[in-house]
Amino acid sequence: MRFHFGDCVLDADRRELRRAGEPVAVEPQVFDLLLHLVREREHVVSKDGLLDAVWNGRIVSESTLSSRINAARRAVGDAGAEQGLIRTYARRGFRFVGEVREEGGAPGLAAAVPGGPAGAGVLPPPPPQEVAFFRAPDGVTLAAASVGEGPETLVKTANWLTHLEQDWRSPFWSHLLRHLARGRRLVRYDARGSGLSDRGVPDISFGAFLGDLEAMVDRFGLHRFSLFGPSQGASVAAAYAALHPERVSRLVLLGGYAQGRNRRGSEDERDMARAFAALIRRGWGDERSAFMRAYHSVYFPGASPEQLRGWAEMQRLSATPEDAMRIRLACDDIDVLDLLPRVRAPTLVLHCRGDNVVPLEQGRRIAAAIPGARLVVLESDNHVVLPGEPEWPRFVGELEGFLRGT
Repeated sequence: MRFHFGDCVLDADRRELRRAGEPVAVEPQVFDLLLHLVREREHVVSKDGLLDAVWNGRIVSESTLSSRINAARRAVGDAGAEQGLIRTYARRGFRFVGEVREEGGAPGLAAAVPGGPAGAGVLPPPPPQEVAFFRAPDGVTLAAASVGEGPETLVKTANWLTHLEQDWRSPFWSHLLRHLARGRRLVRYDARGSGLSDRGVPDISFGAFLGDLEAMVDRFGLHRFSLFGPSQGASVAAAYAALHPERVSRLVLLGGYAQGRNRRGSEDERDMARAFAALIRRGWGDERSAFMRAYHSVYFPGASPEQLRGWAEMQRLSATPEDAMRIRLACDDIDVLDLLPRVRAPTLVLHCRGDNVVPLEQGRRIAAAIPGARLVVLESDNHVVLPGEPEWPRFVGELEGFLRGT
């Protein structure tokens, strides 16, 4: 979405401000503040409202807020005395009062650029995908999708959270999925209890997760393929590769762990598991909840408010709070450490150095246990690298180079 006002164009998808046709450099917080005021231009936005939208409810000083407001005014050429665009209302807050014309992102105007910070660009419509439904061994109906063409097939294991349709609009997964589907066939599925698969199922466990992957591979008649496992999907992918070495040609594990929090022999980790469960129980899918903001900040401390809103929307669509809790608890009891030495496929382990959800030590343990595995440490504090981060080009470069055998 682009917003035109005066001689400015504010592009929400590209996170770019142009004035008189020239790009204007603005800090991320200033951009978020300006975008929020433009979107809420029918209302006076209180200081608390700005703190909630831009700083996720964190306490900041009056001087910090004033400096960001002034920076936003300078960026759009709005003199403080005139306040022709951003007006201050004493003791009430701020309002964007300029005339705004909205323009949607038309397909083909600026496709997402794979492999660079511009990966946060305007997204084209979701690509056509073949969605199929099949039954797991215990009778649960699961949904899977195939997209793209090419000589190779890449299977992505389900992670927490997925939704076969919403993923294409997700600020966390859409850019990566488009990249992975380029020049190859990409096959994905929704885990039981989430997405388009059955909800409220009797069995949510690691054994069931593994059986679902096996059933999906059989449903699509896949004989030899690369396997990509992000987050807890890494454990499922690694176990499958160990048990079916004849089928997996290459294995990529991103932000994964071999042992869930309850299996790491640490009381601190068990405390973290209980804390996460409490946050889910109290704030699932509610972007305004202090509990969910705290939860977000652990997974993606570097995410923008726009990205966090997208994640809250994904939560609401992908799973009920009850199913989300059950999946989370099942993940905390995962332990595939003994299976890892049986993996024979060439393996790439990608892990963010500052990951607060899955400590880097878990990535190191996986790489050490799988024969010949290569560990790449990514310089990010997020659970997975996000489009627009400086490390994004390296991330997709390492991933693509490995999958293509270069």
